[in-house]
Amino acid sequence: MFRKIRKAAVRLRGVCRQDTGMVTSEYAMGIIAAVAFAFVLYKVINSGQVQAELQDIVKKALSARM
Repeated sequence: MFRKIRKAAVRLRGVCRQDTGMVTSEYAMGIIAAVAFAFVLYKVINSGQVQAELQDIVKKALSARM
């Protein structure tokens, strides 16, 4: 009887100890990916063509009649 209870306790402990979060290396990879995405987005926004399009949109918005 004691062995059955012990086996059940060991199984329950194993189920309760499952990792549900990220480990340090996964955090590091997530941060690197986020920084890379931010860098690419920054480069796209600061490109000449995109800046010209954004300026055109702002000029149209400011010159619109109400």
